[in-house]
Amino acid sequence: MRINVDLGRQRLVLLDDGEQEIMDCPVSTAAKGPGERLGSECTPRGWHVVRAKIGAGCPAGAVFVGRRATGEIYRPGMRAAEPGRDWILTRILWLSGIEPGRNRLGQVDTMRRYIYIHGAPDEDPMGVPGSHGCVKMRNADVIALFDRVPVGTPVWLHE
Repeated sequence: MRINVDLGRQRLVLLDDGEQEIMDCPVSTAAKGPGERLGSECTPRGWHVVRAKIGAGCPAGAVFVGRRATGEIYRPGMRAAEPGRDWILTRILWLSGIEPGRNRLGQVDTMRRYIYIHGAPDEDPMGVPGSHGCVKMRNADVIALFDRVPVGTPVWLHE
C-alpha cells in the first residue's frame, strides 16, 4: 500500500499493493508551494512514511492542538473567533521523511516540522494550495484514509 500526493494536481491517491487505486480525492497542500526547509511553511517532497496515527475513535471535526484532542468539535463560527488559526481536525497522519538531507534530519526534517495529513474545516477549499505545509483533506476523506493505512505506509509527495 502507498499514498501518492501530487502537489501540482492537489490530489491524494491511495494505491494497494498491486498498484490499484483505492482512493482518489482532492487535497490542499502549502500555499507557499513545495519546499523542505524548517520554518518555510512549504510542503516537503520525496519519500516519507506514516510515523504515527492520531485520533482513532474521535468524532469528525474533533479539534487537535499539539496532536491532542481538545474536546472541542469544530463549528464554522470558531474560525471567526480565531481567524489566523491553523485548524487541525478529525485525524492526523504524522509524516516522517526517509531521505537524509532531503526530508530527514537537520533543517529539512519533515517530522520535526510537524508535517501531517489531517482533516480540515469543510469550508476550506480543496484542490488548491492553502495549507501551512501539511496535506489537508476533507474530514470524511481523512477518516477513510486513516482507517485503511497502517503506521509505516510509504508516502510519495511529488510535483
